[in-house]
Amino acid sequence: MAVIRSLSGEEARDAVPGLADLLIDCVHGAASVSFMAPLSEARAAAFWSTVADGVVAGDRVLLVAEAPGGALLGTVQLVLAQPENQPHRADLAKMLVASGARRQGIGEALMRAAEEAGRAAGKTLLVLDTVTGSPAARLYTRLGWREAGTIPNYALMPDGAPCATTYFYKAL
Repeated sequence: MAVIRSLSGEEARDAVPGLADLLIDCVHGAASVSFMAPLSEARAAAFWSTVADGVVAGDRVLLVAEAPGGALLGTVQLVLAQPENQPHRADLAKMLVASGARRQGIGEALMRAAEEAGRAAGKTLLVLDTVTGSPAARLYTRLGWREAGTIPNYALMPDGAPCATTYFYKAL
């Protein structure tokens, strides 16, 4: 059973290599999560270093799912820093589960932990976007997230093919 926990800023910095490996695994497995394939270790590590800086600043919550031995199985972020007219909401970002750990409830556990982190931060609305029709979209719907709309050809898959994006929200 995976353990879900929030990383401190220092823990986030220490976790950069493992997070980079997880991101590379997901991108090379065709996940459309802002990066194109092939994704280099340096580029992935640079992204996670920026995320760790956000955790240190208090602008983000970084949750991870770990196996009993400590292996990283998944992650999700809650972006707390929003414009001044939106202090009540946060964005969920980069919900990733390692290709070898999928369909074991890790994504659901990460999402539930992210929702609880949002409540703990005083947020009343969470938003996210994902590839239309993806397994993630089905998960979000099952967890009570509401579809706000779909934008065709919004992003590219890691191989360069265009894909539609669906936005979801959940009131806490």
